[in-house]
Amino acid sequence: MRIAELRNLGPASARMLAVVGSHTAADLEALGAAEAYRRLQDAGTPGLSRNMLWAMEAGLLDIDWRNLPQEIRSQLLAEIGEK
Repeated sequence: MRIAELRNLGPASARMLAVVGSHTAADLEALGAAEAYRRLQDAGTPGLSRNMLWAMEAGLLDIDWRNLPQEIRSQLLAEIGEK
């Protein structure tokens, strides 16, 4: 499945993730949302926000990003070294 076919992610997200080597849902799953986000940060991705982190994780879980539980958000922030 292509990145743009995941819930919460579209063509713009797919273009961002392609820059860091994630082209499919399987690529993103293997990398994990936190590592993909770190790589996007390191690449200096314009317009990157925590919403992208939430969207990637929620996309992998097939839920709306706004419904991503707080405990998962907290875990992701810990993984990327933020609070």
